Amino acid sequence: MKLNDLIKRVDELLEHGRIVLLTKSADDSHPHFVSVNSAPMAGFRSASLSFIDRVYGSEHPYYIEFTMKAKGNFVDNAERGIAILNAIRAEIAGGWLISFKGLVTSELFSDFLEMAEHLLENGYKDPAAVMIGSVLEEHLRQLCLKHAIEIEEEKNGRMFPRKADRLNADLARTEVYTKLDQKLITAWLDLRNKAAHGKYSEYTNEQVRQFLSGITDFIVRISL
Repeated sequence: MKLNDLIKRVDELLEHGRIVLLTKSADDSHPHFVSVNSAPMAGFRSASLSFIDRVYGSEHPYYIEFTMKAKGNFVDNAERGIAILNAIRAEIAGGWLISFKGLVTSELFSDFLEMAEHLLENGYKDPAAVMIGSVLEEHLRQLCLKHAIEIEEEKNGRMFPRKADRLNADLARTEVYTKLDQKLITAWLDLRNKAAHGKYSEYTNEQVRQFLSGITDFIVRISL
């Protein structure tokens, strides 16, 4: 989902929350407890939790906080839910969601590349090449998501992941990186495919070392 789509969805949920507040009514026997209509409140709660789960996951503080603060059918519950959604909107609009995900992904990539380097130093060039190639392919997918480039395509009514070379072409076409980068990535993907298909004699230990160095530089230079 694109950044603007996320913001638009939060705005829709906020409007839903404001509509819920319009249903408020006081109970004569309990004047301090102002309730809202339970049906629209349930819809607001369910839709908001579904959105937060998709974006952040069910273990994120936003999800837990919303579950606790918006579980009743009172004005306070609706207002607290709206406040949490406003905080989420500000975070998404400010780019913090993408920055955080990029940081986590970068740390994971760094761990995998360190493992690949360890394999290479111990003479295991082939699994090292496969691991480096997997990091490259995932980085391409993440770049596509960041720049609203489709990573899946429909065939016979089913969705399939698009091949890495097509993602590479689209990223270069939209100027996420240069044509020279595209050519380098094409060569790297070729090396990765040779390793994955057991063509171990068609590349050298030094080429895998250059592959590792090139990918490390590329991920830093063209970051998420």
